[in-house]
Amino acid sequence: MDGKTIQIMKPHTKIYLNHFGYDISDFISCEVCGNKAVDINHIDARGMGGSKEKDNIENLQALCRSCHEMYGDKKRFKEFLKNIHNNLLKNH
Repeated sequence: MDGKTIQIMKPHTKIYLNHFGYDISDFISCEVCGNKAVDINHIDARGMGGSKEKDNIENLQALCRSCHEMYGDKKRFKEFLKNIHNNLLKNH
């Protein structure tokens, strides 16, 4: 990673990459479907009352665009996403 990439990367993305030992150039799987993840989603979304304090690995999940649109930022899917993410964290 070059210095410019690190500077423009969102803090929550850095937290996710660092926790799992990823580099920005790595293929990161969507935690729901396995396709290429393009977003680091806040499971407890900032737009639904979450805050910057929610930038911790327990609340950050890699999702592809399709899964993010389908499941992200929707209260009815929050437990579904948490369960998938918690399983990943346990097995990491």
